[in-house]
Formats: sequence, structure tokens, C-alpha cells
Amino acid sequence: MELNLVQIVAVYALPVILAITLHEAAHGYVAKHFGDMTAYLEGRVSLNPLRHIDPFGTVALPLILLVLGKLFGGGIIFGWAKPVPVNFANLRRPKRDMLWVAAAGPFSNLVMALLWALAVKIGLSLPGSYFSLPLTLMGAAGVFFNIVIMVLNLVPLPPLDGGRILVSLLPSRVAWRVARIEPYGFFILIVLLFTGVLGFVLWPAIAVLMALVAALLGLPVRDLIRLAGLS
Repeated sequence: MELNLVQIVAVYALPVILAITLHEAAHGYVAKHFGDMTAYLEGRVSLNPLRHIDPFGTVALPLILLVLGKLFGGGIIFGWAKPVPVNFANLRRPKRDMLWVAAAGPFSNLVMALLWALAVKIGLSLPGSYFSLPLTLMGAAGVFFNIVIMVLNLVPLPPLDGGRILVSLLPSRVAWRVARIEPYGFFILIVLLFTGVLGFVLWPAIAVLMALVAALLGLPVRDLIRLAGLS
């Protein structure tokens, strides 16, 4: 199904905002659970997207990538919200608990991907309904975008969640060396993105997870990919 740019933006708007903001809220909630109240005291342990939206990372960048993907084809749509403040020193067992705080974001995206897949299933079960097509298209967009955000954040590069998980798992004498990459991590990520290395690494994982989510909900993976506008 061929959608114009305005339709694509309309379909992706809600899934993108929820995927990015609830990812950050999950970090804050788990940090609070393990003893760090920083995010909670700043009002960031909240399901209100307005508390998490970053004008560029949550709105402008995904929109730019959508436009570029529409004009030139392909590409990975991603973005970010305002980072949730976490003081790892406040965690009861900082090195161990860092893993759970970092993993909370990608896990929230996995849960949302499954819920959006359920929305696709419901939409497909309502043929002829006014809500059927919008629900299936938005659901497929939600599955795709949440999987992209999940896989991207699990790249083992600080300050991404995967980097923090890696630091938590490594022996201390090695972990601190990896942690020192953090100030340069974003620039490394940008280089990997524009050289095509990032897409080469991520697309196979994205495809596998799309197929897995489709299988769990009994959806044809080709239909899910088509509805997400990927073919």
C-alpha cells in the first residue's frame, strides 16, 4: 500500500512518540525501584509524553528521516527523548543494578511492539470497519519503530543501553575502559549511521524480531512488513 508523506507522518506520529517517551519513563521507573530517586523527583517517572519529548530527537529527526526515506527509499527511522537523569551512585548495587535500569528501556519497546502487533491483529479482524485500516497501519508502524529503537539501543556502545549493559556485565578492570568511550559514543554512532555500517548490522536483527513478533501473534510477516511501509 503506497502512502503519501502526510499519511505516513499521521500513521507514525503516535507510535514514535510513545516508543521514545515510554522508553525513557521505563528507565526512570526501574531506577526508582533500585533506589535512585533522581528521575522521580524531576517528574520524569511519568507516562505523560510531554515530560519526555525532545523537540529535535522526538519530533524533528524522525520526521526528517521519514521524509528522506520517502524521497530516496530505505533508511532507519529513529529518535530519542530527553534522557532520564539517573545517578548510578544512588543505586543499591550500582554495577549490578545499572544492567536492569539500562535494559528497562529496550524491554519496554519489546512490550510495545507486541501490543502494537495485537492492534494489527484486531484491525485485520474488522474488515470493512472505519477503524480497520488506520489501526492496522498504525499498529504495523508501532511494531517496526519499537523494534528499531530496541535494537538500536542494544548496540554495545556507551551511552546506549547496550553499552551500559556491557559495562555492568564486564569485570571492573575492563568495564571502566569501555565506560570511557561514553563521551564519544554519539559521534561514533553518527559515523556508523552515515557510512551504512549501522544499517548493515541492525537490519538482520530487525528482520528477525519482526518475524518473531509476527509469529507470536499469528500474523503473516510479509503483511506486517508491507503494512509498515517497508515494501
